[in-house]
Amino acid sequence: MKKTAIFFPGQGSQYIGMGQQFLEQDQDAADLFRLGGEISGFPLKELCLDGPLEELTRVLHLQPALTVINLICWQQLLKMLPGFKPDYLAGHSLGEYSALHAAGVLSAADTLSLVTKRGELMEREGAANPGGMRAVLGLSRDTVEALLTNSTGPGVAVIANHNTPAQVVISGDAQGLDTVSALCQEEGGKVIPLQVSVANHSPLVAGAVADFADFMETVSFQSPSIPVFFNVTAESIEQPEDIRSVMARQIASPVRWVEIVDKMVADGVEVFVELGPKNVLTGMMRKILPRKSGVTCLQADTPERLQKVVDTIAG
Repeated sequence: MKKTAIFFPGQGSQYIGMGQQFLEQDQDAADLFRLGGEISGFPLKELCLDGPLEELTRVLHLQPALTVINLICWQQLLKMLPGFKPDYLAGHSLGEYSALHAAGVLSAADTLSLVTKRGELMEREGAANPGGMRAVLGLSRDTVEALLTNSTGPGVAVIANHNTPAQVVISGDAQGLDTVSALCQEEGGKVIPLQVSVANHSPLVAGAVADFADFMETVSFQSPSIPVFFNVTAESIEQPEDIRSVMARQIASPVRWVEIVDKMVADGVEVFVELGPKNVLTGMMRKILPRKSGVTCLQADTPERLQKVVDTIAG
């Protein structure tokens, strides 16, 4: 089999109708949907299939909803390719919890319990400390960091995600984002507001960290059976207690996505598979990988696309 890494997407990849084909065709997928609804207390199946999008996109609902779709995609891949173990796993922000499940660190039930609590706490912090996120295109991380360091304007703004060499996401309150956005535009960057109501991966949600760390103490963590590269460190971690600590910090820490991908490519990964709704991470991969790298990038959230993934990995 080809050397493979599996990625799981996070917030921003949702759409109405996600998971429908699996639900119609497979009882195990339906059982995972039901489990997610029971644990979260939300009608996840109805939200995913029928919306409305405004309710699905609420951080409180979206975190368990998107996660249950990711888990179903992983479940279905293993049914089609029994015994398959990728060489590496990673998840973008919320998607990191799906990666932990795939690595055997968390059970499906505990994964859904954690993301439900995470969504609850982040919605709480978002209400208490209103903010948002904006994508900066065309500037390097170093350039954006320098602008942040030199900014003397009011408000809060930090780097939340380093998604590609020329895409950085900033997070903060309206004043901070406006100030830094203007500086980025003066440097030739393009700034795009993201459709989120919470300043994820910023000090504005740091109030959730301690409460989430306490909640994680009620959940059993195992050592990963597959290496997981973590957003906070861009390194793999093996000890369960270290994983707990990093996952608590992840809420308010930047996502070091480019570093994660670069390390996997350097280690010879031949196939990257985005397992979950849409193809946000796949699009980012095309901007991270060097030209003519020979690396294959696939995305799958339907049975048909999963079959292509199976054929590629096995071939």
